[in-house]
Amino acid sequence: MNLENNQHKDRLLVSYILSAALFFGLGGLHRLYNGKIGTGLLWLFTGGIFGIGQFVDLLLIPNMVNEYEENLRAKAGLSSLGVPVNQPAIASQVYRPTGNQLVVALIQAAEKKGGALTVTQGVSATGASFAEVESTLKEMLKSGYVRIDNDPITGAVTYNFDELN
Repeated sequence: MNLENNQHKDRLLVSYILSAALFFGLGGLHRLYNGKIGTGLLWLFTGGIFGIGQFVDLLLIPNMVNEYEENLRAKAGLSSLGVPVNQPAIASQVYRPTGNQLVVALIQAAEKKGGALTVTQGVSATGASFAEVESTLKEMLKSGYVRIDNDPITGAVTYNFDELN
């Protein structure tokens, strides 16, 4: 954003400098610079409409610069904030195991971790939500497939799969 702000200030400064070219008989250069070709040529051939239009433009230059930059962003497919518009989603659907698939995925994750698994590790391994993983592990606890313990170092709740040790 800082680079964009500097470019905006530079464009504004150049526009004011080109506006001062009226003193050399070249009114309207600031309008040409900001993409206003028709009125830029009119200002150029009439001396900035005899200096009056050129003087009024001193107040209008910031809006001219903003409008020109908006048009550039629109041509580039960007919103006024510089964010791309109408871009397709990269991944509209993420695979998340559910039901028996989640049980199998948790067992496989526990096997890789030496038979012990925390909820966070389960989420990381399966992509399922914390609530889904915790609920599934609690169901496995009720059915006797796992036992619950605390890690002696971290104190984290650990689900131990004794058959995998």
